[in-house]
Amino acid sequence: MSITQLKYLVAVVKAGSINEAAKSLYISQPTLSKAIKELEKEMGITILMRTSTGITLSTDGAEFLSYARQIIETVELLENKYLDRPYQEQLLSVSTQHYSFSVDAMVKLIEHHGGDKYQFSLRETRTYEIIEDVKNLKSEIGVMYMNNFNEKILNQLLKESQLNFEPLFTAQPHIFISKTNPLAQKSIVSLEDLKPYPRLSFDQGDNNSFFFSEEILSTLESPKNILVSDRATIFNCMIGLNGYTISSGILSEELNGTDIIPVKLDVDDKITIGTVTNKKAILSRVALLYLDELKNTIESYHIV
Repeated sequence: MSITQLKYLVAVVKAGSINEAAKSLYISQPTLSKAIKELEKEMGITILMRTSTGITLSTDGAEFLSYARQIIETVELLENKYLDRPYQEQLLSVSTQHYSFSVDAMVKLIEHHGGDKYQFSLRETRTYEIIEDVKNLKSEIGVMYMNNFNEKILNQLLKESQLNFEPLFTAQPHIFISKTNPLAQKSIVSLEDLKPYPRLSFDQGDNNSFFFSEEILSTLESPKNILVSDRATIFNCMIGLNGYTISSGILSEELNGTDIIPVKLDVDDKITIGTVTNKKAILSRVALLYLDELKNTIESYHIV
């Protein structure tokens, strides 16, 4: 077993196919396939399951990959310290719904532990893709919410994918709106109050099911609806169109400014936000540090 073989394996999992990984590594596909097969033979396990749609990790492979990533991380830390070489592999990948505290925690992680050279990945993405990313170990950690409406479906999907959901906190739903919105003068708003305003939701693409929506009350009828793909767009629509979205109420003024504010929503519902991890994998040192930063960040807010 060599460090090169381990790096090849990580590249294959990241790319999702041997062909694409070979291109990124600038080697031939047969060379890469041979290296992986020799690694499997030496370890006495099947690491990659080859299918017509690409590759997936076996149960043994997922556990092996988590160890491989730790070895690569340790080697690159040594190289960075003593040989002044930049990191070749990203230290951590996180997939999250569109939460400012996920970004805030990543910022603090890099400030506290990034060093002079690093590579991280933070994907604000769709709910189904978060699950797929963690399932396939493209991300070590996912961040998403559950409530009474979607928890049965999501828990079943997580169970089938051998993933864990660990709650971080439970909050009263809020709306995010522009500070110039007429509703900004209220301390609490009702569903009736929201009817004249555009409802803003994050587009879930091909998996645009009510159960995968990032916002609660996704089945509630609204005469004005706008789907967006990123937080910058949703903030612009809040300011330009007096739109609203429903979320946890946690917003970082340091990162997002003061133009957008949270207002409590008068509904009999709760939002539980938590982390998603793969049961088959062992979290890296950097992943554990991110979880600590995430918890510390959340504790710094007044959750209601």
